[in-house]
Amino acid sequence: MSSLFSGHILIRNNSDQDELDTEVELSHRLDNRLVLLFFGAGSCPQCQAFAPVLRDFFVRLTDEFYVLRAAQLALVYVSQDPTEEQQDLFLRDMPKKWLFLPFEDDLRRDLGRRFSVQRLPAVVVLKPGGDVLTRDATDEIQRLGPTCFANWLEAAEVLDRSFLQPEDLDDPAPRSLTEPLRRRKYRVDPAAPGTRGSREGGGPGAGWGGCSDPGGGDSGMTHPRRRRRVRGAVLTPGFPLILRTKSNS
Repeated sequence: MSSLFSGHILIRNNSDQDELDTEVELSHRLDNRLVLLFFGAGSCPQCQAFAPVLRDFFVRLTDEFYVLRAAQLALVYVSQDPTEEQQDLFLRDMPKKWLFLPFEDDLRRDLGRRFSVQRLPAVVVLKPGGDVLTRDATDEIQRLGPTCFANWLEAAEVLDRSFLQPEDLDDPAPRSLTEPLRRRKYRVDPAAPGTRGSREGGGPGAGWGGCSDPGGGDSGMTHPRRRRRVRGAVLTPGFPLILRTKSNS
């Protein structure tokens, strides 16, 4: 995702207006996240009305006052303001974690053309790889609030920072009953059989962002399958069920 802004500077909307001007900093803020591109302008009445809704949406997902752990979400304000003063005034009451492009950066206009933005406000939702998940989520955010983030997250298959799916199932079950519907809604094509979670380049651990088996426990074992406990039994997929019975003595 950071490649979208490669060679450009993003600025944090905090009091110091910290600049993210290296690939490492951009990657840290943008990679493995859903990224919202918010196209708006302080002079636009509709944007003024929508901004508090988007601010509350973002804060409730990323502020640890509301959540135990901030969501894997980033927002970049792509200003369409006619002057830098209007841009600064619009951002004054917005969250400090928001990012924005410098006013003089022509990428502000280029992104609007690239994502075919036809009206303001507009919120383009991008998957971690940079593909468009939805072209304008303003109505969805207003109707569903933070709930719609779960829909996007599932459809985009963002790699969770603290949980990795088991890799020993050739055809794992959907993560929820609504996953097929969400995939259909956001037009996310399922992976081909046997390639779930694969990345370009392949190789060991490629489907896990370069990590090895997340179980990581039995270093002497080469079999990738894990053991699972089922009501007093040790169940290893592909192996007989070993029952543990209580001794009568």
